[in-house]
Amino acid sequence: MKIGIVGDFSLEYPSQISTNNAFMHSSRKLGVSAEYEWIPTATISKQMDTIKKTYQGFWIGPGLPDSIDGVLSIIQFARENNVPLLGTCGGFQYIIMEYARNKMMLENAGHEERDPHSTQLVISKLACSLVGQKSEVIVKKPSRVFEIYQVENVIEQFRCNYGISPEYEKQIHEMGLRIVGTDSIGNPRIIEIPEHKFFIGTLFVPQLSSTSDSTHCIVDSFINTVFNKL
Repeated sequence: MKIGIVGDFSLEYPSQISTNNAFMHSSRKLGVSAEYEWIPTATISKQMDTIKKTYQGFWIGPGLPDSIDGVLSIIQFARENNVPLLGTCGGFQYIIMEYARNKMMLENAGHEERDPHSTQLVISKLACSLVGQKSEVIVKKPSRVFEIYQVENVIEQFRCNYGISPEYEKQIHEMGLRIVGTDSIGNPRIIEIPEHKFFIGTLFVPQLSSTSDSTHCIVDSFINTVFNKL
């Protein structure tokens, strides 16, 4: 089994190094021979057929991709074909964009960091930056994510400046991409498609909390699902 981590890897980016580490922590804990490869985003459009055959799951990693369209094409493929997908930090944001464009038919759905003049900014700058912050997340039930955590209140680490634009929150949720985790005042922090095998996005970076002795439950669940153990 092989998982594709979608993003443009850099040794200078701590969240990406933590992604590799968290993957290995969880794989060892679960006793599975899991492999991963980073998929450079600029190569996706020309290699999509091969990518579909090579990987059994996708992790949309943190970072600013060279090709947003490449990232969105993999998210769409995973969403429409019941392929397990996890998106963290930037991955959460691109899940929202893909859903807005291809499911909600907002063809100009944009991201303020990359396209500040978009007429449909579904991703906008947070009122307060969460870079380097630890913050409470309230997990809603019933949800797949609550089944994973088994608790309603958790503390997670963030490295982001952008999130769902408030004007689109209700529409996104009602169209089926459920907001199942928020901060204490209701700002979205976790999304999922309940009927999908595994389709979860977190605005926080769970891999930053992973250690060899204490893995993160969301990463465990993702890898378990890819290996058909759930």
